[in-house]
Amino acid sequence: MGVMDRLVWSEAAWERMAPLIIGRSDQKGSTGRDNRMFVEGVLWIVRTGSPWRDLPERYGPYTTVYNLFNRWAKQGVWLRMFEALA
Repeated sequence: MGVMDRLVWSEAAWERMAPLIIGRSDQKGSTGRDNRMFVEGVLWIVRTGSPWRDLPERYGPYTTVYNLFNRWAKQGVWLRMFEALA
């Protein structure tokens, strides 16, 4: 069982959310290296209640994930995603 087998969001859910995020290759500015793994890392934190420093390495450096999480929060990305899911 690989990492991709343990993802929280299905392909259909990811396709629904992908247009709502920032850092896509079709946008100006910097792009996320792997936005899906970043979102999965945030969901891992939410699901487990663990501190950021305990984030598994497969999601990237915890400081990077935390900083990007905050950037998305300030720009309303999480709110747009939650509204789309509601």
